Amino acid sequence: MRVVVADDSVLLREGLVRLLTDDGLEVVGAAHDESSALAAVAATNPDMVVLDVRMPPTFSDEGIRAACQIRADHPEIGVLLLSQHVHVGGALELFERGRGGLGYLLKDRVIEIDGFLDAVRRIAAGGSVIDPAIVAALVSRRDPAQPLDVLTGRELDVLSLMAQGLSNRAIATRLVLSLRTVETHVNSVFAKLDLVPTTEEHRRVRAVVTYLAHRA
Repeated sequence: MRVVVADDSVLLREGLVRLLTDDGLEVVGAAHDESSALAAVAATNPDMVVLDVRMPPTFSDEGIRAACQIRADHPEIGVLLLSQHVHVGGALELFERGRGGLGYLLKDRVIEIDGFLDAVRRIAAGGSVIDPAIVAALVSRRDPAQPLDVLTGRELDVLSLMAQGLSNRAIATRLVLSLRTVETHVNSVFAKLDLVPTTEEHRRVRAVVTYLAHRA
């Protein structure tokens, strides 16, 4: 997997490069601001981009703007946003589109090395990883559209674990259920929340956002 890393902090940027390289990933570009990040993506066409949300010159939402540009120009490239603090801004638009290959984590999660590397691989493969604190901030800015009272207790259990970022297999292990049973519950959640499959939307993300909107 080929990765571009963008962060204005030399220490964190080099740390991320070392972490990814040690795990067998190829870091093909390292940038310190929005323009150099976009230039690196254009020059290397990576599979994945890790972006700091706040970079020079204004340290506001340069990373989010870069993510929006990358998603528009190269929808096949996975994007992981990292933030020191919960920062919503334009990220709401990114997640409301519901497409996979997108993640948003607080930088504190990086020290959980195995979880961070797993998130990188899941995003590059088209999945989505969202920090619970980030999603809580996202959903606080919108009106919940779907009630959860249509779900059974077991479906709520499954959905709550989805909101924690667990895969179907991990949910099956946690709830001591078969994988097929979990898949059935997940599909039922999608159906009851009227989350129809499309090529433009990632139903798992939308289901999690709906859940957290009603649990916040």
